Amino acid sequence: MLIKKIKLKNIRSYENQEVEFPEGSIVLSGDIGSGKTSILLAIEFALFGLQPGQKGSSLLRNGKDEGSVSLEFEIDGKTIEIERSLKRGKSVNQSSAALTINNDRKNLSVTELKNFILSLLNYPPEFIKKTNLLYKFTVYTPQEEMKQIILENTETRLDTLRHIFGIDKYKKIKENTDIVTAKLREQIREYEGAIKDLENRKKELEEKKKNISCLESQSKENKGRLAGKKEKREEIEKEIKEIEIKIKEKDKYEKEVEKTNVMILGKKEQIKSLIIEKLSLEKQIEETEKIKIDEKELLALQEKKKDAEKEKKSIEKDYLEVLTQLNSLKLKTADVEKQKGQILSLKMCPTCFQPVAQNYKENVLRKFEDEIELSNKRLREFEKEKEKLSNKKLILEKELSELDKNIEQSKLSKIRLESLEEKQKRFSLIEKQAKSLEKDIEMLEKQISLLKNSAFELRKYENIFNSKNKELQSALNEEKKSEILLAQIEKEIQLEKLSIEKINHDILEKERVKKELLHISEFEDWLSKEFISLIGFTEKNVMLKLREEFSKTFSEWFNVLVPDTFSTRLDEDFTPIVEQQDYSLDYSFLSGGERTAIALAYRLALNQVINSILSRIKTKDIVILDEPTDGFSEQQLDKMRDVLGQLNVKQLIMVSHEQKIESFVENIIKFKKESNITKVEYGK
Repeated sequence: MLIKKIKLKNIRSYENQEVEFPEGSIVLSGDIGSGKTSILLAIEFALFGLQPGQKGSSLLRNGKDEGSVSLEFEIDGKTIEIERSLKRGKSVNQSSAALTINNDRKNLSVTELKNFILSLLNYPPEFIKKTNLLYKFTVYTPQEEMKQIILENTETRLDTLRHIFGIDKYKKIKENTDIVTAKLREQIREYEGAIKDLENRKKELEEKKKNISCLESQSKENKGRLAGKKEKREEIEKEIKEIEIKIKEKDKYEKEVEKTNVMILGKKEQIKSLIIEKLSLEKQIEETEKIKIDEKELLALQEKKKDAEKEKKSIEKDYLEVLTQLNSLKLKTADVEKQKGQILSLKMCPTCFQPVAQNYKENVLRKFEDEIELSNKRLREFEKEKEKLSNKKLILEKELSELDKNIEQSKLSKIRLESLEEKQKRFSLIEKQAKSLEKDIEMLEKQISLLKNSAFELRKYENIFNSKNKELQSALNEEKKSEILLAQIEKEIQLEKLSIEKINHDILEKERVKKELLHISEFEDWLSKEFISLIGFTEKNVMLKLREEFSKTFSEWFNVLVPDTFSTRLDEDFTPIVEQQDYSLDYSFLSGGERTAIALAYRLALNQVINSILSRIKTKDIVILDEPTDGFSEQQLDKMRDVLGQLNVKQLIMVSHEQKIESFVENIIKFKKESNITKVEYGK
């Protein structure tokens, strides 16, 4: 697979941009935040769509309702183009997807396109349910995510690697076998318990038949008592409903009192706010009335500013002329000095090829000395003139700053005077609003008094309601006791009948269970002792072979990036071990560059091992690295040239803000953000 180009419309900092990717090594260069990593996210989105937990709003440009990504790449001589769109509704979701192969375009669902791409890349079928995990660890892994897998706990890291290598099936087999054997052992215990009481069940059958006759007689008596208790309870409930109507009416009055109190508090708060605003307006009106503006003085200041600006321009013009003269004299003096050196070194005349006389040289040199002395004198004069003009310019700039300050102050005072009438109108309006609110409060307080009187008259029904409730609760308890007793008797009758049926069935079933028990016990023993051991041995050997290759490759990449004083390997949990002079170094004590080197070496080794195992996947020819040199020293940056030389891929795309990296690659794509929009330029 080789990426040819990508088109982005309203994606993050891109409005409408196309980026072309040549073969070979490419660096995406630009300041932090210029949109480099957005290109990598867009490539991933085009291939696999939104990932679980990823929000469409993280890709769609702010303020835009629609956006799209179109990715063109080549596989096995075929030109493939993927199109995915985003649309803003209640949230941002994928709206459409299309696939074009050699100009044959098809519209597909998001799921259909993802499955087709995985098939096109020749990823194993089991990776369909693992999002884009294989792509992340063979093509593009953000550097921080690779550091995270190194810092994960052992079990999480091993589970991740099992997924990547496609050997998590062994763990799944063991887990499923444990579930099966646990269920088999549970079934064995059930069968053993089921057959041990066969003779006792036969004796129990006769006893249950006698018990049913006695229980049916008790049930008939309890039904008569229960009917009388229900009639008494229904009569009490009817009386309580009539009392509840009165209590609800009382509660309604009390709620109205609470609402009215809230309204009064609100209006009092409004009055307080109006008083504060009134006092503030009084102070503002008083201060504004004191302001006086002299229009003539303002015009004079503005005229004085114009004169000063005119004089400043004149001085700047003279200053520029002096600088020009100075530069001209300096060039002339340098030229004379050069000619003087040429005369001193001259032995033969270039025209007549005769020896040059010493007295002739001395005469010419005297003329050059006089000319240099005259130029230096004029240079000193121009330097003085330059300093004089510079001082005048500083004085005028200070004067202009003071004039601007005075003019601005006069304009501000004028604006404040113009707002005086508006503040006076607002002051009168506040006084009217305050009086209106005080009348409302007086009316509401009278209403509260009436409501409280009505509620007080209905409060007597609360005691009556409580008394009736106690009486009802007592009746309910008696009724419930009778119901429970009757239900218990009925349940016992049903249980006894079911038990008799079950006993008859159990006698036949227990004989069958006895035969099953022997077969299950033998099968459970084979699974627990032989099958689990075989699966564990197979997985251990596969992981051991992978770790040996992975550790060797990781060590090779790490040794390219760091000094020879370090040695590296992977332990049995695939944890990087860094040693110096036979001492293990803790990851947290390494420098930022050394941690980055570990993550990068781990990433490249993982890529190499996976591509070796899954040799038929179609992403072997491309590697994408995002800021792989974060924290690197100058020496480590130089080592990156060796890393890039040994990668042996047809297309390497690398995001970096290190200028030195640009000299290591064949192509440079530069990103620059202007007015929050990213633009692209192409380098070598």
